[in-house]
Amino acid sequence: MAHPKRRQSSTRRDKRRTHYKATKPQVAKCAATGESHLYHRAHWHEGALYYKGKVLIEAAAETE
Repeated sequence: MAHPKRRQSSTRRDKRRTHYKATKPQVAKCAATGESHLYHRAHWHEGALYYKGKVLIEAAAETE
């Protein structure tokens, strides 16, 4: 198995790692409800599940 001949310095290691950054998630605003949510994700609002401004699932009424 191959292995390094010399130990890589912490400076060189850190320079390599500068490109690995966390990015902020993109947030969209629903046209129907005005709620903020992640792109390409369904979200709940007042008992209904919305995706692309359309209702996918409405909460069932509670039966006693």
